[in-house]
Amino acid sequence: MKIKQEAEERHVLTVMVDNEAGILAKIAGLFTARGYNIDSLTVADITENHAVSRITIVTHGPPAQIDQIHAQLERLVPVHKVVDLTEVGPFVQRELALIKVAGTGEKRVEMLRIADVFRAKVVDTTTSSFIFELTGAPDKIDTFVGLMRELGLVEVGRTGVVGMIRGAEEA
Repeated sequence: MKIKQEAEERHVLTVMVDNEAGILAKIAGLFTARGYNIDSLTVADITENHAVSRITIVTHGPPAQIDQIHAQLERLVPVHKVVDLTEVGPFVQRELALIKVAGTGEKRVEMLRIADVFRAKVVDTTTSSFIFELTGAPDKIDTFVGLMRELGLVEVGRTGVVGMIRGAEEA
């Protein structure tokens, strides 16, 4: 007997919620209770009166699991709307990272050359280290970090993904 496994897909979900204490714990609890993983999570207040927040969740799983996550998120009381950006069409996603690298001599020159190619900005420097700021798609940041790993990567801090559908309409 063979068990057929469905291919896992990466999805970016935006969830509009009431800005109230405990909502993030409810959403994280929903994922934890069902054994789902959150790859990235960002939260920001998006209204002038601080009433609504936008939560962006990056997760992965087979299509049936993603559908179940979507449905269960919509059932939570303080949730206004759930949008799977991956499903609605073209969207823009960005992430911010701070990358600390250490090295001297030719390694420093190479670090700066690579940073220039990736349009990373130097936000701190010493005689033996740099901290770069890089904004872009997650795969761009992954590539940059991989290159810096070979040159003297010390530390990485990432914000998590924020995404919006392209065009004039609201998600």
